[in-house]
Amino acid sequence: MEAKTDNLFKVLTAQPVVPVLIVESVEHAVPLARALVEGGLKALEITLRTDAALDVIKAMSDEIEDAVIGAGTILSAKDYEAAEKAGAKFIVSPGINGDILDAADDSDIPLLPGTATASEVLSLREEGYRVMKFFPAEQAGGAPYLKALSSPLSDIKFCPTGGISLQNAPDYLKLPNVLCVGGSWVAPKDLVAKGDWDGIKKLAEDACATLKF
Repeated sequence: MEAKTDNLFKVLTAQPVVPVLIVESVEHAVPLARALVEGGLKALEITLRTDAALDVIKAMSDEIEDAVIGAGTILSAKDYEAAEKAGAKFIVSPGINGDILDAADDSDIPLLPGTATASEVLSLREEGYRVMKFFPAEQAGGAPYLKALSSPLSDIKFCPTGGISLQNAPDYLKLPNVLCVGGSWVAPKDLVAKGDWDGIKKLAEDACATLKF
């Protein structure tokens, strides 16, 4: 567990925001990843919300050497295993259950488990987890909620995701228990659909230049 936590920690502290991506077509995979990596964002979360998602993970992992491709919206052990097989280097779940925890225990690929309450954090803490996703961040209490957790649960670090934008990301990143944020604003659906890779690269560059963590 310690080695996996260290690996996940390195991924999440390397950049202020992890792009959370819904990719409809595998044709977009390589140019999208290249644009984000060139813009300074190497760790990317591909959500398993489309039929193309696993192929997208494989294409990005195979073709973009500097990218660290993760898989999100993992809901079961089957999802975990499929994402790992496709080449995912980290796994992200919106919540947690025993099925996912068992899959994580059996895998060398680290899990960023989703939490929304202090009780869920405590349950995962008992399992040895020290790095967690806070989701849906804005709807679940936002930065004030995480600030309230920082004292009684000082050994837990978070990647808040859900409703995060360039405007409110600084509220999270200034907290002592936040490593980075997850956000979709760096690769909007309309820019992906149009293939505006220069526009996406610029959004990634702006995020890296603007956000301090």
